[in-house]
Amino acid sequence: MTPYYINANKLMTWKSFHKEFKTVFNFPDYYGENMNAWIDCMDELFDTPIVINIKNAGKLKEKSPDIYSAILECSAFVNYRKSEAGENPTILIAAH
Repeated sequence: MTPYYINANKLMTWKSFHKEFKTVFNFPDYYGENMNAWIDCMDELFDTPIVINIKNAGKLKEKSPDIYSAILECSAFVNYRKSEAGENPTILIAAH
């Protein structure tokens, strides 16, 4: 299982959220910087399980609850799509 580390302090706005995920996960240049594009990239890039370790997640939940919720909900949707396609879920979230 491959770990990825995200500092929630860098995710407080939608612009910074998309910039950080594009950098950490090496999203393609055509990444549309919206949650539909995020879902597509996370679904396409990973066939084996990954762990997204979110440092300072409590602060993100407090300051930007919409972004915090989007990470959880969209990760769950990626896993759902994988399951529906007969594949194993790939995204695990560790929020600390």
